[in-house]
Amino acid sequence: MAKLRIERAAAPLWVRPLIPVIAAVITLALTATLVVLAKANPFEAYYYFLVVPLSSWVSAIEVLVKSTPLLLTGAAVTFAFSAGYWNIGAEGQLYAGAIAAAWLGTVLHEAPALVAIPIMLLGGFVAGMLWALPPALLKVKLAVDEVVTTLLLNSVILFVVSYLLNGPWRDPVSGWPQSPEIAASAILPKLLPRARLHLGFIVGLLIILALWFVLSRTSLGLKMRATGLGMEAARYAGVNVGRAILTAALISGGIAGIAGVSEIAGIHFHLIDAISPGYGYTGIIIAMLGGLNPFGVGLAALFVGLLSIGGQTVSRALGVPAYLGDVVQAALLLVTLGAFIFQNYRIRWIADEPRSLPPLPASAENDLETN
Repeated sequence: MAKLRIERAAAPLWVRPLIPVIAAVITLALTATLVVLAKANPFEAYYYFLVVPLSSWVSAIEVLVKSTPLLLTGAAVTFAFSAGYWNIGAEGQLYAGAIAAAWLGTVLHEAPALVAIPIMLLGGFVAGMLWALPPALLKVKLAVDEVVTTLLLNSVILFVVSYLLNGPWRDPVSGWPQSPEIAASAILPKLLPRARLHLGFIVGLLIILALWFVLSRTSLGLKMRATGLGMEAARYAGVNVGRAILTAALISGGIAGIAGVSEIAGIHFHLIDAISPGYGYTGIIIAMLGGLNPFGVGLAALFVGLLSIGGQTVSRALGVPAYLGDVVQAALLLVTLGAFIFQNYRIRWIADEPRSLPPLPASAENDLETN
């Protein structure tokens, strides 16, 4: 009888780029059941999901707008994960950058755009770093699990935002819980006329390029990747593991902070409590779908941005719940994590060998020869 055996074996190089594609196809096949339950045709639904958003100039630009914060949070998570630091706090670090941008945008009302915008980007980067610092120190100094600490800090900063918006930053005229509008000089320039696409998209692409350069062309990137592959082995090879983890955590938090600046200075122009619908958590999906490869992360961010816009499109066209896009993203993460197992393992069917008879004793062999 044949047996199923899982063996540890590295996948061929040509297989690895196909794993995210296969994961996306499997995810769409699985979620087609939900479309059927919503009494819609899966093929028609996915046509509106994946094709229609790219069929017009306006909706295609909106895909890029939606992808902008995802580029940044995906890059942030990728940078941390590459060093084996499981930063689940990109959402909170994004809000930290947004708070800094909302404050700096009002303070710099007399500064020209060439001064105000770089200061806001730098301020958001520093704010994200500072919010990422406590869990990173707890990890390096006390070996506290960073998954727990970074996740809990996401909730803490939401209370900070709620205090600011319902306290000192509440609009005194309308009473709405939102911060004052930032100065016109602090608004990110638009890349296209009559479109919402702004300079933050270019910043995201530049950070993706910088991420690739650091991870693949610098000694810091080599130390980070060595730490991510095995901390004890990296430490034995002379790598300062604590410093590598701390650096990865702080830079990751800073990049997520820039995502918050992008949303304040490019889209909303003031701080609200719902400025992020979960961009930091979606960054985890993007990092895993991109295989922790910077260019793969860029493509994954565009794909998830397409899913977000497509979810709204299919909801309007076919009456499918708008939450289908969120369900697809969640399923995509689970399927991708499962698919990436096959980078290091393979499944083989092994047939049972025919059972051989035991050898005859010497006395029996002599009797056969005599007869």
